[in-house]
Amino acid sequence: MPVFEGLPLGQIHVVRSAAQVEFASRVLADARVIGFDTESKPTFTREAVNEGPHVVQFATMEHAFIVQVGAATPIAFLKSVIESSEIVKVGFGLRSDRGPLRSKLGIRLGESVDLAQAIRKLGYRQEVGVKVAVAIFLERRLQKSRSATTSNWALPNLRPSQLLYAANDAYAALKVFHALDIPYAHLMTEGE
Repeated sequence: MPVFEGLPLGQIHVVRSAAQVEFASRVLADARVIGFDTESKPTFTREAVNEGPHVVQFATMEHAFIVQVGAATPIAFLKSVIESSEIVKVGFGLRSDRGPLRSKLGIRLGESVDLAQAIRKLGYRQEVGVKVAVAIFLERRLQKSRSATTSNWALPNLRPSQLLYAANDAYAALKVFHALDIPYAHLMTEGE
């Protein structure tokens, strides 16, 4: 199966400055439906507390925006996009993102489509994740490095491999959503 071609580094933006927030806000509002995901520093023991999300990512068909959660997080920007009823967020396993977003950032997930649930409504018995969905609906192989999956997402400067991984998780969700070609109103996830 051919490899899934994600967005290149040149189209992945780490959002930090006011100008970057303005650009990202404009691009995401114009897109109306965006890929969405979060990443958290992994915990390896039961006693360890998950302090995520450490990264929030959004994708359009042309750009991905990575927001690192920390002291300089543009909370107003995150809140405006994530809580928006005008911008539909599509992703996999959004249930696991809701609680951490609310508890760490005070943000509630607005209009959204959990593709794992939507695909189950199409008759798939088991929950389908992004890798399997890309294979089924796009006939491509999404390469997900275990080292990126389990990497430290709380680093102050993410490595290029982490940026590609994060951006293309959100981008792949958006591509799958478009491949489903079903009006999003039929796929909507109940909001909070």
